[in-house]
Amino acid sequence: MRDKAEKGLSQGKSPISGLLQLTIPYALNQNRLKGILGQGAGKPVTLIITDNSTRMVSVKPENNAVSVRLHWMFLHADDEVIREIAAFLKNSRRRTPRITRFIRENRHCIKKGNGRPYIGNTQGKYFDLKELFDSINREYFDQRIHASIGWGRKSPRRSVRKRTLGSYCRDNNIIRIHPVLDRKNTPLYYIRYVIYHEMLHSEIGEENRNGRRLMHSSEFRRRERMFREYRKAKEWDARH
Repeated sequence: MRDKAEKGLSQGKSPISGLLQLTIPYALNQNRLKGILGQGAGKPVTLIITDNSTRMVSVKPENNAVSVRLHWMFLHADDEVIREIAAFLKNSRRRTPRITRFIRENRHCIKKGNGRPYIGNTQGKYFDLKELFDSINREYFDQRIHASIGWGRKSPRRSVRKRTLGSYCRDNNIIRIHPVLDRKNTPLYYIRYVIYHEMLHSEIGEENRNGRRLMHSSEFRRRERMFREYRKAKEWDARH
């Protein structure tokens, strides 16, 4: 039986009983995230990264410290979500709308047991993701990538800079691209870069270094710079 002092968040639901994973700019490792949460919570934090399919966030008080279990999707969470987790560790009465929304938007990263293939919408108003995926697969990967790809859910209330523009879920072998990029003023080379970035995650995977999960290894960065319009895409990203 689970300790009664332990409480958590499930798949997009509100906190139970009170106490408590393509963003491109964000990729935390476990130790870095642990330090940020400890600093924000004002107490020592023990952090365990999980692949739990039912409980995305759980917290268990331990004397003057706290034990936290987070789904790996939070390694890609933005600053606002991380700050909300830290604030919740400090005060369990706080509401957690950003955490709940982040889980809901990244459901595709949650392992599913039925094994059914993902069938998502690839045709946008301006871009066809399958067409772009196939083109990049031929040009850069010799058609080795067999992931599925689709548009994610819209989140109109969040600012563009706080959105996860792309993500890759290894368990389901799914690439999701945020529909905010399906716009007339989005350069073709930029959305191709986002897709290429996530396809690299599919091919290279993560690196374990001294017990830490490293999402963007030196090999990943080297391969990323092989994208022909890499510098141009990064400059556009910085401006927008």
